[in-house]
Amino acid sequence: FSPNTPITADLQNLLTEYQYAGKGKIDVEQIDPERSLSRAKELFDKYKVVTDESLLVLDYDGRNKTVKASEMADVDQSGMAIGEGPRVAAFKGEQAITSAMIDLVEGKKKTLAYVMGHKEPALSAPTSPVSLLKTFIENENIKFQELNLLDQPAIPADINAVMIIGPQYDFSDREMQVLRDFWDKQGRILVFVDPAANTPRLRAFLDELGVKVNDDRLMVFVRTGIQELALTRDVQAHFLGDSPVTKRLADVRAIFVGGTASLTLDPNRGRAVNIRLEPLIQAEKGYFAETDYNSDNQVKLQADAQKAADVPLTIAASAEKGGSADARVQVNSSRLVAVSNATFVQDNAIMQDQAALDFVSGAVNWLLSREQLIGIAPKIPKPLTFSLDPEGLRRLRWILLVLMPLIPAAIGAVVWWQRRV
Repeated sequence: FSPNTPITADLQNLLTEYQYAGKGKIDVEQIDPERSLSRAKELFDKYKVVTDESLLVLDYDGRNKTVKASEMADVDQSGMAIGEGPRVAAFKGEQAITSAMIDLVEGKKKTLAYVMGHKEPALSAPTSPVSLLKTFIENENIKFQELNLLDQPAIPADINAVMIIGPQYDFSDREMQVLRDFWDKQGRILVFVDPAANTPRLRAFLDELGVKVNDDRLMVFVRTGIQELALTRDVQAHFLGDSPVTKRLADVRAIFVGGTASLTLDPNRGRAVNIRLEPLIQAEKGYFAETDYNSDNQVKLQADAQKAADVPLTIAASAEKGGSADARVQVNSSRLVAVSNATFVQDNAIMQDQAALDFVSGAVNWLLSREQLIGIAPKIPKPLTFSLDPEGLRRLRWILLVLMPLIPAAIGAVVWWQRRV
C-alpha cells in the first residue's frame, strides 16, 4: 500500500482498531512496494495480484480476498486542475473490509429476499427510498434479491430469510400460505408494518404468533411554553438490552418518524405454540396510544393522554419458535422480528439517525443465526454541511470583508505606533 495513497492514514488507523478489537487474532503487515520491492513481488505472485493500484489483502485459513483502495473511498479529484491534490470525500474502508472479512469467514453468502408486489418501496429503482439499506445489507456479505410471492409455489430453498417493508396492499390468501409454510419450516422473517396500510391478512399472521399490531398511533404532548402544548406524532423510543438483537443498542434512543402503532405481545398465545416473545423497542415515557388518531380535537386528545395508562408501549418485538432461551445453545428454529413503523429504515430517516442500520444489522444477523456478527454497524459517511439564513450570510460577509481585514490592520497600526514612540 503506497504511502502516497490519500487514504493511507485512515486505513492505518482503521487496521489498528481491528487489531485492538481482535485481541491479538489479527496480524497486519504494511508493505510499501517502492521500498520493499522483493516482498511486494513475493506477495503479488502468491495472491495473483494483477493491478498496480494500492490494495489490502485479507488472508484467512488458506482463503484470501483483496480490497482495492478505490473500493474503500470516494476520492474527489476536481481540484487537480488548479494544482490541488486528490481529496477523500468519503472513507468507506470499514464497510468494505468488514464485508470482505465476513465473506472469508463464512464462504457462501446468505440470501435475504425482499418481498415485492404490494407497493413496497422500490428496491432497484434509481431513486429507491431504501438504497442505503440495500447497500448496507450487501456490505454485510448478504445477497439481497427481490421476491414476488405470487410467482412462487413456495419460498425457494436457497433463501435464508425474508424482509417485508411497508406493503400498502394486503397479501393474498395464497401468498400468506406460502409465508406460513416458510415460517413452519424454520423460516426467518423481518417485517416493518405501515400502520396506515390496510393489511388484515398480514396482521392476522402476526397475531397468530402473539404479536398484535394495534389500530392506534403513538403520540405525545410536548410543552412549548408556560401554558402551551404541542402534539407530535414522531416517536422517540429506546432499545431494550435483553435480546441478542438489541443487546449492543441497550438504552440507545432513536426517532421513529411517521406513524407508529403499538404492539401487544400475548405470551400465553405464544407459549401455547412454543413461541417465545421479546419486546425490542419501547416508546419513551409520556407517549400514549390514540385510537382516534385522525382527530384534530386537541381537547379530546389531551383528555385521552391524561387517561392513558402509564405502561410501556412496545413498537418492535421478536418471536422465536422452537429455540432455546439459552443463547449458548444453538437450536434450529423459526424466527421473526416485527416493527410497527415502515419509514424507520428508509433513506431519509437513516440520514438523520443511523440507529436504524444498527438495529437492522442486529435483526438480520439474528435471523440468519449469525449472532457473533451482531454489533454496531459501520457508519455511512456524510458530508458536513452548514445552512445559513439571509441574516447569517449577511453577518458572514461582514466578518470576511470587514472584521478579518481589520485585525491585521489593527495589529500593524499598533506596531507602527510603538516604533514611532
